[in-house]
Amino acid sequence: MRKIILLALVICSLTATSQAGASDWSDTYIGYRWGSHIHEPAIDPAITKNIVSFTHSSRYSLGSNYLNVDILMSDRNDPANGAGSRGAQEIYVTYRSQLNFNKAFQAPVKFGVVRDVSFTAGFDLNTKDTAFAPRKRVILAGPTVNFEISGGFLDVSVLYYKEWNHNSFGVNKDVEFDGTYMVSASWGIPIALGTVSSVFKGFGNYIGPKGLDGALVETAAETLVRASWMFDFGAVVGLGKAKVFLGPGCEYWHNKFGNPTPIPAGASTKPNHTTFCPTIQAEIHF
Repeated sequence: MRKIILLALVICSLTATSQAGASDWSDTYIGYRWGSHIHEPAIDPAITKNIVSFTHSSRYSLGSNYLNVDILMSDRNDPANGAGSRGAQEIYVTYRSQLNFNKAFQAPVKFGVVRDVSFTAGFDLNTKDTAFAPRKRVILAGPTVNFEISGGFLDVSVLYYKEWNHNSFGVNKDVEFDGTYMVSASWGIPIALGTVSSVFKGFGNYIGPKGLDGALVETAAETLVRASWMFDFGAVVGLGKAKVFLGPGCEYWHNKFGNPTPIPAGASTKPNHTTFCPTIQAEIHF
């Protein structure tokens, strides 16, 4: 976990400093979200998690960058390995970079509701201090359509997805999954409610089956949607426009990490769960 934390800090530093003088637009914030009905494969009770995040997004002359680092802290229903009743801690890093065709190649691809077409590449990294000891590594790349949204954005991507992982219990402890596809959408849509500004934001990923997992169980297609409706609370109380946001959200995660629901007959694990969890979220922007 220390290596992932160090890498996350290095990426945060490089991204923020490299874009500081060259970006057309940037946004950096510290976020927090809380949910009490989150499920993990092979764990029966619902889990409460406190999640602190660092998020940076920016646009520059040729495209855009996005970085998110989540620190997820579970309650004792998701125990850490060898730590008594302490809940597990997880670090999850997401990075995406887009090269816009209009900007990079002066290609006239703007038409109708389409603002641009881009090439997206990126990676995911995670580590978690449970007995299972996952170490997820993902690379992905593919085309993205950038739609025209007044004051906001809507991006839809079709990406090649390749994952490696580790576990402490499976037949194969270091697993290289089959390459598959991911259909991904991300959005930020401003909504004005009288004098109060708000934004409906989030993302959705659909990942195809990726072959056998470490227990030699065939994986299933995975769906994750995370969305929130954030209100500009800072402007309301005089802390400054677009500085402090609060609002409700939700997370839907089916076949989490590709685990099939229900688990096939004869598999030696507890049933997997689908998460549908309301969340409370806050952001402080810099």
